[in-house]
Amino acid sequence: MDKDKQLLLDERYMRMASIWAENSYCKRRKVGALIVKDKMIISDGYNGTPSGFENVCEDDDYQTKPYVLHAEANAITKVACSHNSSMGATMYVTTSPCIECAKLIIQAGIKRVVYSEKYRRSDGAALLERAGIEIVYIESINNTSQTENIDGK
Repeated sequence: MDKDKQLLLDERYMRMASIWAENSYCKRRKVGALIVKDKMIISDGYNGTPSGFENVCEDDDYQTKPYVLHAEANAITKVACSHNSSMGATMYVTTSPCIECAKLIIQAGIKRVVYSEKYRRSDGAALLERAGIEIVYIESINNTSQTENIDGK
């Protein structure tokens, strides 16, 4: 696929991941993730508490509760429960992965990660690069025409 078409797809999937992040009940940071393979979304996730828990991510001191799942972990565990495989897929995530999520991404066989906001620590992205996973940073996800077609129509 040519670079312009790939960039257009990346921007579109990043906008979708950003919209998906709005499902999070977390107040400090809302993060969304999509796993895409062969131009199909095979999984999605956003940060939040495990199934069956109250939808409250922060404690009384406004600190994130230790059992809150990251968007990447939710998307990876969701695809693991399906009949799909994330081998060779691309993950679109609104914030660059932390070190723990980077380990899951590597083990899930994801070969490309696209993100639009830098996390305060860069060790997750560094680990992904060390593992040979392509990392793509898209600075802005909201400045692209919403009506432009991949085929130029």
